[in-house]
Amino acid sequence: MIARAALVLALTFAAAAAKAERLVVSLSNERVAVTSNFVGENLVLFGTVQAGPGKELADSYDLVVTVAGPRETLRTRRKQRVLGIFVNVDSREFVRVPSYLAIIGNRPFGQIAGPEILRRQQVGMDNFILTQRVGADFADTVSDDPFRKAFVRLKQQHNLYIQSAAAVTFLTPSVFRGSVPVPANAPTGLYGVDVKLFAKGTVVAQTTTSFTVTKAGVEQYVAEAAQDNSLLYGLATMSMALAVGWLASVAFRRD
Repeated sequence: MIARAALVLALTFAAAAAKAERLVVSLSNERVAVTSNFVGENLVLFGTVQAGPGKELADSYDLVVTVAGPRETLRTRRKQRVLGIFVNVDSREFVRVPSYLAIIGNRPFGQIAGPEILRRQQVGMDNFILTQRVGADFADTVSDDPFRKAFVRLKQQHNLYIQSAAAVTFLTPSVFRGSVPVPANAPTGLYGVDVKLFAKGTVVAQTTTSFTVTKAGVEQYVAEAAQDNSLLYGLATMSMALAVGWLASVAFRRD
């Protein structure tokens, strides 16, 4: 009886999945090469909504794209004036948070779904989980936490945390395009792209893709040399510094 019930349940879920909407997406470039003259790039995300057998597409959809770069652990410090000078009085560590984060959609997130769904789906900068070390515990704090606000503000100043409600456009009711900005200071590594499709405030389809930011040309050679032959790289850079200093002293010395 239990096995039969499990089989019926599995068939029910399979039938529901077969009728659900499906997302098909593609990026204009899956590899961003960082060279000496790299000033940033806008990747284009193309996609379409497809209906499963026996189901028609909805009249309208909403789309939210979340792009997260390589994870890193950072510490923010709060300064305070003590005896006339500014000193660090408190700090907070952010553990394995995205080095780059872009959350884009086709209209304001508050119009796409209710607060509870947005929070559960981590839609919007205030709802995205940024894990902090608080004493011996690891947790995310409320969106108006001063350390969290300062961390996000600093990232936004460097164009590494981006939120836009107008970066996705539906060309037809089922065909869309989105613009993903990659700034000149984007960290190298693998970037995950999570695409969520909403209909009447509910997530009806989701898919993922990715792209890579990597150094190329001279920058790649220097980065690999510094990582693979750190001692020789250090000696070479020190020798170059000494040589440049000596040449400068010869060129500008007074006889």
